[in-house]
Amino acid sequence: MLLQAPPTLPRTTPKGVFITGTDTGIGKTLTSAILTKAWQGIYWKPFQTGLAEEAGDTPTIQHLTGLSADHILPPTYALQAPLSPAAASALEGITLEPEHLTLPPTTHSPLIVEGAGGLMVPLTDNMLMIDLIARLGLPVILVTRSGLGTLNHTLLSLEALYQRGIPVLGFITNGPECPENSQTLEKLGQCRALHHIPALPGTPGPYDVSQMAVQIPSWKSLW
Repeated sequence: MLLQAPPTLPRTTPKGVFITGTDTGIGKTLTSAILTKAWQGIYWKPFQTGLAEEAGDTPTIQHLTGLSADHILPPTYALQAPLSPAAASALEGITLEPEHLTLPPTTHSPLIVEGAGGLMVPLTDNMLMIDLIARLGLPVILVTRSGLGTLNHTLLSLEALYQRGIPVLGFITNGPECPENSQTLEKLGQCRALHHIPALPGTPGPYDVSQMAVQIPSWKSLW
């Protein structure tokens, strides 16, 4: 049996999109930077972990996009350990309340909300990342690798989203180009391929993000 029918996208343009991925380290932050730059959007990562080892994704986005500070929102929860939000907050004695999170007000640009890890990452003992996505009510852009293993991981992720009634705007692949996989995902996953981010020889910089941003469809054209 193939995947159930996907939920329909909203009839009116939403406030933004939620960027999630099929795994951690899959390219969500680079994708978020490209989309934020392309759409002159407002970036928000509600849950940031791993700050004991790195500066975090929010300053990375500002560096890669070169956008002013009013395009970058701070995390609601900033945690030190490179673990799930649930595990990191337990170590630090911090109580997370994702059930009380609401979308920040915006007036001029779409929100680009980036998740932490994949869909099933625990935020608390009673709430997963996918539950937060459903609560915020934004359509999803799913970031996935382009090569071996992507069919299983991407279709599983789409099935989980569809079962919860979460609409998916499309998927973006990362890595060596493999159009056969994208075509299979479009057909079996009933989901459109929005873009492909090629494998880069080094660490992406602002120039790379600017070059890729001009290839992204406009925000209005997607609705």
